[in-house]
Amino acid sequence: MKREHVAVTTPAAVSNAAVSNAAVAGAAGSSSAVSDPAAAVRAALEDVRSAPSILRGLRAVEDLALAAARDVEATSLEVLRAAVHEADDGVVALGAIHALAALPQPDAETLVPLLHSGTASTTEHTAWALADAPPLDRAIEPLVELVAAGGFTGMLAQRTLERWAPSAPDRVLEVLVGTVERARVGSSRADLAATTRLVETIGLVPGHAATAVLVGMVQPAQLPAPAALAAAAALGDRFIAPRLAPRRHVTGSGGGPGAGRTVAQLFLHADIDGRLTSAGKGDTGGIATLLVQLGNALLEDDRGVDRVITISRGGPDSAPVPTDLAAPGHHYAPVPLWGPPVGMADAWVHRVAVRRGVRRILQAAGRVDAIHLRMADVGSLAAAEAAAELGVPVVFTLAPDPHVVLARREAAGTLTRATFAEADAVEHLAYRDRLVRDLAERAEQLVLFPRPDLARDTRELLGVDLDRSRERARSTVVAEGIDFRAVDRAGAALRQAATAAGSSRRAPAELDELDALLATLPEERRGLPLAISVGRLNRVKGMATLVRAWSTTPELHDACNLLVVGGDLVAPSPEEAAELGQVFDAVPRDRAATHGLLLSGHRPHDTVATWLAATLRGRPGLSAPGGVYVSASLKEEFGLAILEAMAASLVVVAPDGGGPATYVEPGVTGILTDTSSAQALASAVVEALALARSPQTLMAQRRALASLRDRFSIDTMADALACVYAGASSRATGAAPTVCEGDDHRGCAVATEPASGLANGAAS
Repeated sequence: MKREHVAVTTPAAVSNAAVSNAAVAGAAGSSSAVSDPAAAVRAALEDVRSAPSILRGLRAVEDLALAAARDVEATSLEVLRAAVHEADDGVVALGAIHALAALPQPDAETLVPLLHSGTASTTEHTAWALADAPPLDRAIEPLVELVAAGGFTGMLAQRTLERWAPSAPDRVLEVLVGTVERARVGSSRADLAATTRLVETIGLVPGHAATAVLVGMVQPAQLPAPAALAAAAALGDRFIAPRLAPRRHVTGSGGGPGAGRTVAQLFLHADIDGRLTSAGKGDTGGIATLLVQLGNALLEDDRGVDRVITISRGGPDSAPVPTDLAAPGHHYAPVPLWGPPVGMADAWVHRVAVRRGVRRILQAAGRVDAIHLRMADVGSLAAAEAAAELGVPVVFTLAPDPHVVLARREAAGTLTRATFAEADAVEHLAYRDRLVRDLAERAEQLVLFPRPDLARDTRELLGVDLDRSRERARSTVVAEGIDFRAVDRAGAALRQAATAAGSSRRAPAELDELDALLATLPEERRGLPLAISVGRLNRVKGMATLVRAWSTTPELHDACNLLVVGGDLVAPSPEEAAELGQVFDAVPRDRAATHGLLLSGHRPHDTVATWLAATLRGRPGLSAPGGVYVSASLKEEFGLAILEAMAASLVVVAPDGGGPATYVEPGVTGILTDTSSAQALASAVVEALALARSPQTLMAQRRALASLRDRFSIDTMADALACVYAGASSRATGAAPTVCEGDDHRGCAVATEPASGLANGAAS
């Protein structure tokens, strides 16, 4: 079956395409760069070295690879080999690796040893860079060993072998089969996982020989169950998937309301269901809530969408494809993944399984007018590949992640060129930067979050110029939205509790649960208001920083109790356990409530909405009114939880960059601060508590609430995205572009001129 590779383009691939274009244009030989390729490489290498920022250096790596690709005689070989070992500049070192792979004859003598014994970063970049080089026989065995070892680098190695397999199927298959035989001897969990990955990679090798190997592997007792299932899945790709004829994109009947568009949306790293029962657990954060509410809203009020397919992860026993995807409505489709659930950072090994699962869901759905991808993760990487195979238009939410955090850390001096390689080996910064830009380049439509200086940030951080006509025509600024019905239900719950006091009527169960938690506080702390924070227990969300700031600042500790909502406290994931460890380093677990720290674990969305309302109004005898909401996140591209707290009329503390700066009015509805600093965070919470006590604040919050309902409701978001999805469908088929009739984005219809994306929904 034909496979189309979408992302991530290596600098070598960029260089090869550019060289080809230059040759077609007759540029070869007309420049000094071509007449002296070694000088061109040295100049490009110096551009990487002297770039004013790490991000600019990563952009310059692509020009370096371009220069190397023109060096037919490899006259720059020694210069690049020396640069690989520049320990004080990780950007130059990784750039040299990509340049060595971009040479017309890649430097196997340098690159192959890096696969065996390089640092974590150099091995990672070598496995990535070789994907667009011709097969190197000496590199096949170490690449297979990296696949067996797993992890992010194993994914890159597997992807390179997939690229090489059509040219060298016999050799790739030979090494894979031999390695499987050695791995299956062991019985540990690591051995079983390695065997499964290797079998999965055999499934990527074309030809009858690989098919015969896979058939033998699915026989009883040949392999452990996970590996046998991987063999069966690979055979399914060969025999079942081709019969499900890839559906090249077909337009719906008409272009306006009632056209019955189908939209797929993906967040892989969550257990998403219509009741949001896992909200706040593991990686099931605000985006899971958003996708449920948005999917429901898209189906309402004649927005021209009659099917929404929300795709998330499933276990190995999940039904591969729901049987009712052809029916109108909101469907939840899991992608079966072998092994136990893993966090976002560890899910890269599932690229092939995700691609297969998404492809089968899209095929079963029939016509799909757009799939919306939102982040630089393995889900977007694999889904983009599947969408390219099937001709499904992609809508991509373009956000500067990891770019903002990278730039901030560099500005603060905590990330330098000397430490970049170490950080990159853990966070894969260069790869994720490239993935974001590749997805953006290939998407039919782009969605951007409001930012105070959107055009500048997008240009400087992402290298995307929104002033270019192409980018303006396919870009729309869309604020995320919340379901104000949940806010209204929470208010009703508080009113019900007030009328139930002193009578035989029971208060809502959500408030009983909160009251039981507050009752664990010592008597002397029950007259204090709450500072509440809701989110995943993840380093980026800053919960440990918040606890440390609160516990070590007497003025703040004496002014409020702290309630942290989120995470699995019973069976935490590794990321959750690490964050909890830091929390309990600051406040010992067995004395947390005594000190005023309450941890509830994750709670359903409606429960959280009720607790936010109770934080504002207080609970009789248990907590004082005038509580505040605190987001200690290192970054928030938008900040749904912050917005939901503001909808509950709480004063908020939020990061001073990204989305919150577009809707939090400092000193009126909240405080913006540097959340990376515990001291700054503590001062901001103290200031927020004082603001919450001000008589003028309640009136300001009521005025702000009216604006929030107008600008940031889930319905407003659904209106805007319905128009974006119509535009993606039109662009993909070459039909007349679509624009929205009116400010509410309703009635997306075929129009005579392109929509000006940045004018629609831009932040004020």
